[in-house]
Amino acid sequence: MNDQQAFDFSSPLPDWAKQFAVFDLETTGLDLTDARIVTACAVELDAQGNQVGNNTEWLADPAIEIPTQASDVHGVTTEIARRDGRPATEVVSEILETLRDFFSRGLPVVAYNAPYDFTILHYEALRHGLNPLENPGPIIDPLVIDKFKDKYRKGKRRLENAAEFYQVPLTDAHNATADAIAAGRVAQAIAKRFAAELPKTAAELHQLQIGWSEAIDADFEAYMRRSVNPDFTSTRGWPLKLQA
Repeated sequence: MNDQQAFDFSSPLPDWAKQFAVFDLETTGLDLTDARIVTACAVELDAQGNQVGNNTEWLADPAIEIPTQASDVHGVTTEIARRDGRPATEVVSEILETLRDFFSRGLPVVAYNAPYDFTILHYEALRHGLNPLENPGPIIDPLVIDKFKDKYRKGKRRLENAAEFYQVPLTDAHNATADAIAAGRVAQAIAKRFAAELPKTAAELHQLQIGWSEAIDADFEAYMRRSVNPDFTSTRGWPLKLQA
């Protein structure tokens, strides 16, 4: 019996997993304070994991060169962004407005490795003279839940790995819309797998993930200090990793 067949997906979905939004960014790099948004997706999904309403995807001109390492991942070159992208200020403003609308309606927002997307968005807002999201939530981070609830599973935990493990199709990895929707469906699969162990509300789950993320970061820091660098310090914070 393989791992994918070892658990039952028939458990009912909690209410938060029946109507929620998903959010994903593709960017110029991995530095949370300096990376610029290139593409983004923020859409609502239903209980079947299908998109509700119109597709909401953005292509921005980040006004800087997109490194080859980044364009090789998401497929958007500097030339494409300058030719087809909209001004970054407009894009960042619309993303913020869309997410604020989700949260104001009580919709949880799923983001795989949420500190990446929400921290970059925070610093992009400041860069463009916009008000960042204040205490965004509730947020559902499938990566944190999966790592905490299935701590000893071997293998990588990138979105494509989680999608394969939870039997979620992901045919266009690193496309913002494909990644966002896959993350939402992975969250639903996790909700079913751990139905008896997870809280019923998104607000409760949001609060638990703060502590779970801290525990995960502390474990990683301890491992790195033992095995690689005794002075290693893990950057803490969920769903934002902000500089002091």
